Amino acid sequence: MFITLEGPEGSGKTSHIPHLVEYLREHGHVVFPTREPGGTSISEQIRDILHDLKNAEMHPRAETLLYQAARAQIVEQVIKPRLEVGEIVISDRYFDSTIAYQGYGHQQDLEQVRALVKYATGGLTPDLTILLDLDVEVGLKRKKQNDSEWNRMDDHEVKFYERVRAGYLEMVKQEAQRWVVVNSDQKWESVQEELKRVIVGKLQVAG
Repeated sequence: MFITLEGPEGSGKTSHIPHLVEYLREHGHVVFPTREPGGTSISEQIRDILHDLKNAEMHPRAETLLYQAARAQIVEQVIKPRLEVGEIVISDRYFDSTIAYQGYGHQQDLEQVRALVKYATGGLTPDLTILLDLDVEVGLKRKKQNDSEWNRMDDHEVKFYERVRAGYLEMVKQEAQRWVVVNSDQKWESVQEELKRVIVGKLQVAG
């Protein structure tokens, strides 16, 4: 099963995944965590370029193409091979991030963005995508307070992130069977328990 976590800045995706992986392994599952952009040597190098604050002049089309290059590499090198042998792959972001950020956020042509995504992934779609949703300004404040990595993708105007969040919610409407929305504006422990419940429920249905 291929599970992805999505969400805006400060939503907590990265902090939740290690605990979910540990929980699933304790219950007998073979689980591999990864992240986007990243997850392979090539993809991590691309991540450094994308996130470097010195690259503020990067054009949205260049940004979009770099994300697809990183994604194509991890899909072929890591995700597909692990899925083929029956592992569960949990990814911190996947192609929905491109549609939300580079599509809705940068207001690029959505059909063109989706075509690039399809090419980069070879059509590989998650079995379950969880949106950790919260107010944009709450998320940005949380990220700053937590002293986590502040990169080029965190350095936009609030309106940009409002478009991103609206894009995510629109995608949920369009493909409700794949998405589950979890309110991340609550205690971390409560979010973690809800994530476990959602994932276990999906595994039971698939099993």
